[in-house]
Amino acid sequence: MLEKTEDGALTVRSKEFGVTYHSTHGAIQETQTVFIDAGLKYRAQQSNKIAVLGIGFGTGLNALMTYLHSLKEGLELEYIGVEAYPIDMEVVKQLNYLDLLGAEPYEQDFIAMHSHSNKTIQLSPKFSFQKKIAKFEDLNYKGQFDIIYYDAFAPNAQPHLWEPPMLHKMYNALKKDGVLVTYCAKGVFKRTLKSLGFSVEGLPGPIGKREMTRAIK
Repeated sequence: MLEKTEDGALTVRSKEFGVTYHSTHGAIQETQTVFIDAGLKYRAQQSNKIAVLGIGFGTGLNALMTYLHSLKEGLELEYIGVEAYPIDMEVVKQLNYLDLLGAEPYEQDFIAMHSHSNKTIQLSPKFSFQKKIAKFEDLNYKGQFDIIYYDAFAPNAQPHLWEPPMLHKMYNALKKDGVLVTYCAKGVFKRTLKSLGFSVEGLPGPIGKREMTRAIK
């Protein structure tokens, strides 16, 4: 179930879909490139108060690295991570992200992200967090988020999550000028985003991918 990626970080292979939660070329470098650099840092240029929707929560790596970056930069963050298939705590305890990121003092915060579901917890004075157990297609947020980390399984594993009805939900969930970032750069996906009203950019992708996508409402 656990597999090591090329930057040393562990990932999980989904039993349901047979794919890994992160790029095998490196889990940490993927999160840094796609979600922190292209999403969080980009949006923080406009405001240091940011609401993030994570689709999906998975191993918690995106949330952990967002938390660490927010502490470093003094950002005020609300983070909701949505997950339909939460991983077991025994698996969580084997993940090596804290060691690789030099974040051992935040072990209890990382455990809390996984162990508290469907309620908001305050991990720091400026960072509120909720892990919401739900299917992505059941979400109905309206104008609530500055950033969406679109980290659903790839289109070949869960094609319906990359089609117009779901992406329309994501458009509705964002505030004006809100940002959706994802590792996916398929042409049909980008055309769908444009048809829904997004302004779409192709950016250099993480190691192993030529391109990623940033879309702005």
